[in-house]
Amino acid sequence: MKTRFLFPYKYKLIGLIMLVPSAIIGLFIIMTDYQLPFLELNVFSITTQAFGGDNSHWYKNNITDEVVAILFTIGALLAGFSKQKNEDEYITVIRLESLLWATYINYAILILSMLLVFDAGFFTVMIFNMFTVLIIFILRFNYMLYKSYKSLADEK
Repeated sequence: MKTRFLFPYKYKLIGLIMLVPSAIIGLFIIMTDYQLPFLELNVFSITTQAFGGDNSHWYKNNITDEVVAILFTIGALLAGFSKQKNEDEYITVIRLESLLWATYINYAILILSMLLVFDAGFFTVMIFNMFTVLIIFILRFNYMLYKSYKSLADEK
């Protein structure tokens, strides 16, 4: 089967190497509000600081959380959307169903958050919600692969 939009199999390991540490560091940053001092930079923004600031597109910002979020996202994309060693139609079905499940669960969490979480707490939920599609997809996809491989091994 031709899978045009998946990364090569070897990228899965690269993705996991990026994903796991960035997830741990990201949770640490969220819990402690830690920022690396050397990542305090003048950055360009496409929006201006319209509320009480000047109209400059350049401002000083610590980009620790941005760097970790980008590493997490790239790692999750590589880990989740790399081909399997033996990619076949059944794995494609599992991949599609897992992506559908992840989307449904992500939006269920979003709707519940809109109803039950407010103010700064909602902003925190939105930060996590950016990543839940990838996290749920990776977890369900790998769980379903594990179940299918286990059932095949039990049949033999």
